[in-house]
Parts: sequence; C-alpha cells; structure tokens
Amino acid sequence: MPHRPLPRTESDTLVHDATAGMPRLLEIMARLRAADGCAWDIEQTFASIAPYTLEEAHEVVDAIERQAWDELKGELGDLLLQSVFHAQIAEEEGLFAFEDVVASISDKMVARHPHIFGDDTNPLTAEEQTLAWERLKAAERAAKAEPRTLDGVAVALPALTRAVKLQKRAARVGFDWPSTEEVIDKITEEARELVEARRSLTEAEVTEEFGDLLFVMANLARHLSVDPEAALRAANAKFTRRFQRIEDWLAEAGRSPGQSDLAEMDALWNRAKAEEKAAQQG
Repeated sequence: MPHRPLPRTESDTLVHDATAGMPRLLEIMARLRAADGCAWDIEQTFASIAPYTLEEAHEVVDAIERQAWDELKGELGDLLLQSVFHAQIAEEEGLFAFEDVVASISDKMVARHPHIFGDDTNPLTAEEQTLAWERLKAAERAAKAEPRTLDGVAVALPALTRAVKLQKRAARVGFDWPSTEEVIDKITEEARELVEARRSLTEAEVTEEFGDLLFVMANLARHLSVDPEAALRAANAKFTRRFQRIEDWLAEAGRSPGQSDLAEMDALWNRAKAEEKAAQQG
C-alpha cells in the first residue's frame, strides 16, 4: 500500500488535482492527521468521531427522504470522509488501511452473491436472495464464534431498528407470535397495564413498561413489513408541516401559539390536515 502522506511537493500536486479521485481524498486525510496537520483532526480517535459518523449517515437518509438530490452528493461525500477518517486512524495504529477496508467489502459482496460472481448462476428472486443472504450472514457469524442467536446485532443502532433486528433473529428460531392479531393484543395489554399502573409505579418502572410497549410496537412494524424508524420520521415531518401551518395562520391574525388555546389550534390542525388531503387528491 502507498505511504501517506507523500513528500510535500508530490502531495501538494495530488491534493490540488480535482480529477484525482480517492487517492486525493486519502492524501488530504493523511495530511490533516500528520504532525504538522490540523490540530483538531490530530486529536480525534475512533470514539470521538463515531458520533459524527452516525450523524452523517442520518443526514444521507434525510436527504434521500426529502428527495434533495442536489444535497445528496455532498452528504454522501461527508459519509465517505468518515470511513476515510476511521481508516487513517486504524493505519496509524497498525490495525489496517483503507485498502483493506475496500478489499474486505469487495470480498464480502462477491461471497454473498454466488449466483452473480460464482459458478451458481441460477437467477434468484429478491425474496430468495434475502433468504440466501441471511444464511450466508449466519454462517459468517458462526465462523466468527458468535454462536448465540442475537450475537452481532449492533448496540449502537437506533433503538427501534435494533428492536426489529433482534426480533427478526429470534423469529428465525421460532420465537415469534404467529399472527399480527396476537401482536396487536399484546400492544393493547401492555398499554392498558401502563395506564392503569402508572400512578403506583416508580419512574424507573414506568420507563421499563413504556420500553416494553415500544418493543412490541416495533414487533408490529416487523409483522406489517414497516420500517419503524422511517414511519416515525414521516410522522415527525407531518407533525412539523401541520404545526407550522397553525403558526402561519395565527401569525396572519397577529398572534402566536402561546396566545391561542387548544380548541383553536386543534381546529387549525384539522384545517391543515384537510388542506394536505385536498392537495394530495388534486
């Protein structure tokens, strides 16, 4: 693998070459982390930049959901930089280099698509490919000495996403409600228990019971083939749109939400809801 950063003259030429692609970005990161580089970048560790990595991934998803295609290029670049940053730290610590990251994911993609890159060229449907993918991942976990069903589900995932992944793993070995109706019955039971017992429970117990309710809601999402994170993001966006319309209408009357009351704002909410439906139908 090439030594980075390069000698200064060669490095300057590469850094300022807008057509140089990945070698340019890798050199930029190596320069930022060099002894005479950027003080902030030099101070960073895997742990300190991990939150930025997560934030950049969320911003990619946000741009896609808003169909902000003019922003997506930049957001993908920000996320790519996070991979390069982690790889640079790893190389400095003698763990691996960016080239090893590329080789690892390339090998994984080839291994997980034998019907494309191997001798087995029988075409698979999307559903068949998903099942085959899961079998291959299970074999990989076994090879990595992860014998337990729930091993390898990342703790840092968003909680609802992790709940669905945990439930999918358990369902593979038969630990699952057989029908959606039973999940709904459990939601009703958990909600009733929480409401009835909330005054007699400690704060920690209320939090635990509420967590149980959310966990079952995630299970319902799985049974309905709904991404709960995407569904909640959409609900958040809808709430934001409608509440902002309430603010707009109140502002036209020279008032703010704080100068209104629930009955008026509820009526305006229904107006915003009807407005959206009319726009969708039109």
